[in-house]
Amino acid sequence: MEVAASHTITGLCSSSTTSPVSGYGGLFLQQRVHVPKKNIRVKSPTTFSIRAVAGGGDNAVTLLDYGAGNVRSLRNAIRRLGFDIKDVQTPDDIVNANRLIFPGVGAFAAAMNVLNEKGMADALRDYIKNDRPFLGICLGLQLLFESSEENGLVKGLGLIPGVVGRFDSSKGLRVPHIGWNSLQIEKDAGILEDVASRHVYFVHSYRAMPSHSNEEWVTATCDYGDKFIASVRRGNVNAVQFHPEKSGDVGLSILRRFLHPESISKKQIEGKASKLAKRVIACLDVRANDKGDLVVTKGDQYDVREQTGENEVRNLGKPVELAGQYYEDGADEISFLNITGFRDFPLGDLPMLQVLRFASENVFVPLTVGGGIRDFTDANGRHYTSLEVASEYFRSGADKISIGSDAVYAAEEYLLSGVKSGRSSLEQISQVYGNQAVVVSIDPRRVYINTPNDVPFKSVKVTNPGPNGETYAWYQCTVNGGREGRPIGAYELAKAVQELGAGEILLNCIDCDGQGKGFDIDLVNLISDAVSIPVIASSGAGSVEHFSEVFKKTNASAALAAGIFHRKEVPVQSVKEHLLKEGIEVRM
Repeated sequence: MEVAASHTITGLCSSSTTSPVSGYGGLFLQQRVHVPKKNIRVKSPTTFSIRAVAGGGDNAVTLLDYGAGNVRSLRNAIRRLGFDIKDVQTPDDIVNANRLIFPGVGAFAAAMNVLNEKGMADALRDYIKNDRPFLGICLGLQLLFESSEENGLVKGLGLIPGVVGRFDSSKGLRVPHIGWNSLQIEKDAGILEDVASRHVYFVHSYRAMPSHSNEEWVTATCDYGDKFIASVRRGNVNAVQFHPEKSGDVGLSILRRFLHPESISKKQIEGKASKLAKRVIACLDVRANDKGDLVVTKGDQYDVREQTGENEVRNLGKPVELAGQYYEDGADEISFLNITGFRDFPLGDLPMLQVLRFASENVFVPLTVGGGIRDFTDANGRHYTSLEVASEYFRSGADKISIGSDAVYAAEEYLLSGVKSGRSSLEQISQVYGNQAVVVSIDPRRVYINTPNDVPFKSVKVTNPGPNGETYAWYQCTVNGGREGRPIGAYELAKAVQELGAGEILLNCIDCDGQGKGFDIDLVNLISDAVSIPVIASSGAGSVEHFSEVFKKTNASAALAAGIFHRKEVPVQSVKEHLLKEGIEVRM
């Protein structure tokens, strides 16, 4: 994935920004943040398939990882396929590699600065020109081209003709391009041999376009507004724009064919994918119960305690095991929401970090985590920025960070001053990791009014009148788990956070939460029509029909559910089969 911002990461360039960005022995290792232990228990999964330590030798994959994002899932996938990992430390490590993977993440300019300053650009060019086994991923593909328009015109490695440019959102596209899209195989694709017309996972704002000058390289394309390059190949050199390590079994098969070229089949297995799919996301609301165990729970209008004499926390299972089950069931993404995050220090929340680490060992679709991501000062007076907090989550396996209350405060300040301060968690994290890595979670409450003039906020004419016959409503944003209302509407918040750097919106509704009567279509239309970034509909799903309704009646890119999946009332696969019958594109 690449960052649509000019901010740089410490260790990548000469910026003075402080951010711990690598925790796996990568190229630019910085001091790890100490995470204090707490009396909350996380049980490891019953199956553990990942070898702990990487080494060298003939069975090693050399990884060029400079720490700008989550590479843990790729490491887990490589080890799952039976290979060790050797991290690049010097240009000679590239020269001596038997097989090299470059999972490019971060900004194009920052990545090229790293390669040039460390003397690795020339080593990488020579390695590729000599037709050595190479796999570039996402930015690792884009850097092969002559230049990129990101942050001005920046020179790339110059191995493939063409300029990398941004998607044109003026055509009605939602940018970033996030989700499962289809591949069109253009010619002999090598590692893509058996994945024709299958969905793979993309997350990017910039792309390279096919042309006569680069057609000898192009092996697959994808359609999103225009046809862009999804993969290239020449000899032993491969690169893909999508993320195989996040593309489920299809992605693992692509990695397997790169690592085991002899396993490539000449028989193509045709899929039915034709365009960007609607996503079905499983959400796990995670908190510590009264016994100190980390459990998955589910609220009823944000109340997660049973209505019994004991008033205990509702326990619907263990987060790691449930995440693994939802992956096997076909969930397109999995979201962990630490619903007590606003009460505890985030970096003290070691159990959530362990949940991510364990889950990413066997879950190869995107993982999002939210709850308590903000600046704070611990009891010892040590100050942590939200960027440091996010970095710890990314290192632990998160692909996206969800920000709630802090984004509301940032939007209020921005709307009041008209100036982007650059200090908010939303701005800091999106500047470094890219807007595609930042989700803003909006928790609004419906407030009925008689006319739009009753409030200074955007309102809608509601499908179902209010208790006193009111025909309009505005949606008041809340913070602290819905406990506190704020003087800002969901419409105003959505517009503001898009400008501040959000790449996606998770749109909840307190009124619908846990009711099982369907998504708030009025609210989803209000927000999805107001912004050009993807919107995830959440709160209220109770049947498969509710998913088709929200996709047919709104421009939502994805729909999220929790309780109906946890209680096995509606399996993920049943939702997808229903959507397919209704003519809605999904990943199967």
